[in-house]
Amino acid sequence: MTEDVETYVGDPPRTRWHRAWAVAGVTLAALVAAAAFRSSTGVLLEPIEQEFGWSRATTSGAVSLNLVLYGISAPFAAAAMERWGVRRTVTTALVVVGVASGLTTVMTAPWQLWVLWGVFIGVGTGAMALVFGAIVANRWFHTQRGLVTGVFSAASATGQLIFLPVIARTATDAGWRPAALIVSVLALLTGVLVVAFLRDRPSDVGVLPYGLPPGTVVDAPQAPTASPAVVAVRVLRFASRTWVFWALALTFWICGWSTNGIIQTHFIPAAHDHGMPSTTAAGLLALVGVFDIAGTIASGWLTDRVDPRWLLAGYYFGRALSLVALDAVLAPGIVPGMWVFIVFYGLDWVATVPPTVALCRTHFGLERSGVVFGWVFASHMIGAGVGASVAGLVRTDQGDYHWAWLIAAAMCFAAVALSLSIPRHPRIDQ
Repeated sequence: MTEDVETYVGDPPRTRWHRAWAVAGVTLAALVAAAAFRSSTGVLLEPIEQEFGWSRATTSGAVSLNLVLYGISAPFAAAAMERWGVRRTVTTALVVVGVASGLTTVMTAPWQLWVLWGVFIGVGTGAMALVFGAIVANRWFHTQRGLVTGVFSAASATGQLIFLPVIARTATDAGWRPAALIVSVLALLTGVLVVAFLRDRPSDVGVLPYGLPPGTVVDAPQAPTASPAVVAVRVLRFASRTWVFWALALTFWICGWSTNGIIQTHFIPAAHDHGMPSTTAAGLLALVGVFDIAGTIASGWLTDRVDPRWLLAGYYFGRALSLVALDAVLAPGIVPGMWVFIVFYGLDWVATVPPTVALCRTHFGLERSGVVFGWVFASHMIGAGVGASVAGLVRTDQGDYHWAWLIAAAMCFAAVALSLSIPRHPRIDQ
């Protein structure tokens, strides 16, 4: 798939400050704002149910629809960024999230919750999923790409740590409507920052990507003329003909299964099965987010220096061992082994993102890699959904989660082999 390009030569920087860091800061703010809503749903479910008398099936159905659209919309959002620009796409997404969150304060029927939470906010936050950060890092950074991708990947945990306590306290003290308005105002204010400071490419402001020496000639691909849906499907057809794509999609499917699917969804009830208070288990799960930030940034730093395939293999191998040992450390109280599990799982939670993004870029090219990673990310969310359901079925059938942990561990061991099956260098015809 050949792209028309034009060349430009970046001006020598006048100061040590590079515009890429301002773009990275605004990108991080947008990702944190999207994470603020994603962390608020669990807090707002119960008060909404109490006010309207809606069932948990009704409210959780809206959340499930949100998750599905969040994952599926990612590759189409990446294609929209290529077609219409990153700034325009992300600004539109933030406005959609802000307006939809605000409109929930005047809803009166369940279908309105499904439309606002499920459809509009699902698609809006999907446009600001990890593909957004991957595209910005690939375009604006020649060096430090892995580190920047790691920082972006940690935005979800950062948003949860910053805004979840605020939203929870507001919902308790003032009601769920003011809490929903926090998300609305945050999204709209971030939209203003995106318009003011985010630019689609370094060439838009006459600079080179961070790390390139002054005077370097750079090819600037032209925006595709086809619709985002056509571009997304076209890239999928191209990528799906390669083993690399399937290896990355399968490993990320397993990643979603073994994180969001089984641990985020079932860790608290599993700990409660062993006699641990739910509040204690929730606190431990929150600590995973703290270590997640450090682990993902460290993984980004390592991705700039170590073969990404070996990093993925190491992450999945360690995750498999942790899942095998989980039954042994679950107890009514917090035993030393549980601290080891929480620290390791936090460091490993989304450490897989920077090397996966790097492999997409290496094997599918700078411009195509954003859409490819969008499809890989969609497989992550599908894996999370399937993993959550399978673990629930195992608990219902067996009365405990023992086999759920072992099934997830076996899949992580398989991910080790899948990671190492990826060629070190791309094929010439790719």
